[in-house]
Amino acid sequence: MLNARAAIVALQEYHPPLGDRSGLRLDFNENTVGASPNCLRRLRDLSLEDLARYPAREPVERVVASFLGIRPEQVLLTNGVDEGIRLLCETYLEVDDEAIIVAPTFAMYEISASETGARVVAAPAGKDFAFPLAGILAAVSPRTRMIAIANPNNPTGTVASTADLLQIAKAAPQAAILVDEAYYEFFGESLLGSIPSAPNLFIARTFSKAYGLAGLRVGVLVGPEVQMRMVRRACSPYNVNAVALALLPVALADTEYVSWYVAETRRGRERLQTALSQLKVPYCPSRANFVLANIGATHKEFVRGMNQHGILVRDRSSDPGCDGWVRFTLGVEEHTNRLLAALAQVLAEIKATAEVAG
Repeated sequence: MLNARAAIVALQEYHPPLGDRSGLRLDFNENTVGASPNCLRRLRDLSLEDLARYPAREPVERVVASFLGIRPEQVLLTNGVDEGIRLLCETYLEVDDEAIIVAPTFAMYEISASETGARVVAAPAGKDFAFPLAGILAAVSPRTRMIAIANPNNPTGTVASTADLLQIAKAAPQAAILVDEAYYEFFGESLLGSIPSAPNLFIARTFSKAYGLAGLRVGVLVGPEVQMRMVRRACSPYNVNAVALALLPVALADTEYVSWYVAETRRGRERLQTALSQLKVPYCPSRANFVLANIGATHKEFVRGMNQHGILVRDRSSDPGCDGWVRFTLGVEEHTNRLLAALAQVLAEIKATAEVAG
């Protein structure tokens, strides 16, 4: 009888709440208006012959390397950051190794590490979801072979300092240290320049958020050249599709568009946090394109109410320490206006219902 590996049998599947996503989608941290219009023009220029060829990743990796100010040998384009995470796990983790993550954080770190048969060790976030530096350092052991940290973190939007992250890299020289900078553009700080002094440090970036290319599934993994040669061995030669490779240089070139979108999102983030304060709803101050707020016991009713107003938001209650917390994606001013209006109205409706029932 054919049996799957024990690690796969025990694996907790990740099921994003896709279903009917009609309405304003503020639940997946996507770009709310899409990529640069130049991408659509480039897409229309693609020929049937372009689609018939196997995709050539390396020329676009040179473009990305130039954009990031690093050597092409340090760059690997991936099928979204998800693939970058999995490639690191496949390259460095073996059965019974240990991988350290923060709790709560992006689910794919635990899933990809567990697939290898490694043991996942979670360091719980501190008060107000503060970065658990002491907890991570205490968890490091001779069996630690990977530490994955989202910076800013998802779903909290909190950040770790450069000093803390480099301290972790120094404390675990035998481990691959992944700093996932998926929300870098909304934060503005990076460890990219620290790779030369940290030989076990890897940086992941995505083009799904600020650049609006989530549907094309393209990200980038950056690390020391000697280590990236090993990671490339685990990677398919045609892992990024031809359409993504054609559009990515166009998206990178339109810096004015990305700057505009990031500025709109940051202003929306501040407006939402101000509104939550005025409504006396606790929230976690964010440096990403989303805000996590504590709606409390009525979180399910709240999410349904927002949906009825045509706005999707993400209930994060199943994450460790997040019972009652809901995440809101931010975008352009028009969408922020709709979010704030619906937020106040739904909270008022829930309060009125509670008063009647009481």
